Amino acid sequence: MAGSLHSVSSFGRDLDVVQEKAEREAVSVFPQATLERILFVTPRYFPSVGGVQNHVYQVASRLARLGIDITVLTTNPGGQLPSSENMDGVKIRRVRAWPAKQDYYFAPDIYRIITRERWDIVHVQSYHTLVAPLAMFAAWQANVPYLVTFHGGGHSSRLRHSLRGVQQWLLRPLLARAARLVAIAQFEIPLLSRRLKLSQEQFVLIPNGADLPNVTLEQTDGVEEGLIVSIGRLERYKGHQRVIAALPNILAQRPDVRLWIAGEGPYEANLWKLAHKLGVAHRVDIRAVPATERGRMAREISKAALVVLLSEYETHPIAVLEALALGKSVLVTDTSGLSELAQRGMAQAIPLKSKPAQVAEVVVKNLGRTAKPANLDLPTWDDCCTGLLALYSDVTGRTFCVS
Repeated sequence: MAGSLHSVSSFGRDLDVVQEKAEREAVSVFPQATLERILFVTPRYFPSVGGVQNHVYQVASRLARLGIDITVLTTNPGGQLPSSENMDGVKIRRVRAWPAKQDYYFAPDIYRIITRERWDIVHVQSYHTLVAPLAMFAAWQANVPYLVTFHGGGHSSRLRHSLRGVQQWLLRPLLARAARLVAIAQFEIPLLSRRLKLSQEQFVLIPNGADLPNVTLEQTDGVEEGLIVSIGRLERYKGHQRVIAALPNILAQRPDVRLWIAGEGPYEANLWKLAHKLGVAHRVDIRAVPATERGRMAREISKAALVVLLSEYETHPIAVLEALALGKSVLVTDTSGLSELAQRGMAQAIPLKSKPAQVAEVVVKNLGRTAKPANLDLPTWDDCCTGLLALYSDVTGRTFCVS
């Protein structure tokens, strides 16, 4: 069945059908063997915002609605958040991490929780911090099957970003022991297989979802002809500064344009400094929509004449997928998973090294091109959840108990 799991990302599969099939197979081979407790381990979780946090929330809350016991184990670097709470049926447990103001997230209590409590499967979400090796090692010691979803991603530190390959290789002994390695974009599988010298059969493709909950195109607002939305956390590598740098050239051709940078993060002061330096601050708005207000985010994005993400590195960006689901025209940089979207005809790509005048030219050309691309086939979060449930059953030899 391992080979067939590479197709679980085919979209539109009905969740109930997959559940029934998995249950029939498990009953015939493993009577009364059910998955009861699933642990997601991730460096940060809501109210912290980001693609990984959103991914974990979307999947965990759906599994919880099926009656599966789901716990999210995450860090609490400054100790400002509750150590435990319940959100949408998902148990959240936060442990202290050090240093408080850096994103290394050394959290020794992760080992204790994984090894001293009973889990049917441990799913590690992202490998970039000290959380991942500690969680993998603990699961190995506890003889609990574990999986890892890479969640690619860049980093504002050029040194940290350049060392990703080294970091992956150092983690190889633990990654090799994983029951499966989960990719969210197709390009990751041959890339990581080659880097880690692991068979592609150990990888499975399960993309992010693109749907926004409880929002249809009919419920969204009208388009503001001059509104450009640059989406993503406020980090240097996300490339918001590239749009600001192009804004003087854009305004020379389209004086009605205004730019909304939809995000929050440590790079905000730098973005405002650049906007003031270029004399375009009065045409810039920087603000985030709370991560849990997905309906509001959809209505805000629906107003955009153009959505941009000029990032240095993305794997399978949720915000871009959501914009596409809303029928938005999207401009990205020709790199990593963004190139994959462009190759599928979902977005237009420009070279990462494009000069401000070149960015402006493409932006002006694409403003208002909001028609939904033909044959757009986007994954949903139910598809993602379905793929994970099939994977969990395959790895453990158990079905999942749905209440």
